[in-house]
Amino acid sequence: MSNQRQYPRTMMKCRIKITHPAIGSLTAQTRDLSDGGVFVEHPDLAALAVGDEVTGQVQDMPIEAPVLRMVIQRVVPGQGVGLAFLDEA
Repeated sequence: MSNQRQYPRTMMKCRIKITHPAIGSLTAQTRDLSDGGVFVEHPDLAALAVGDEVTGQVQDMPIEAPVLRMVIQRVVPGQGVGLAFLDEA
């Protein structure tokens, strides 16, 4: 299977608040980012399923970051989830 992606990924570590009714809100860390989405690391995110929608907000910014809607594209048990952005920039 090819690992070609629609958007190139850039390594990026920052704190992000993820919210979903099943898990509430938790603070996780991003691993990489692209124009299409982000991989977020937190073991509790494995409780969610592909297709679930979450919201995310980058933390520790000088001004309050926007809250974005995202959908889970893949789940890596014990690590985190790959999220695709749903909102237009």
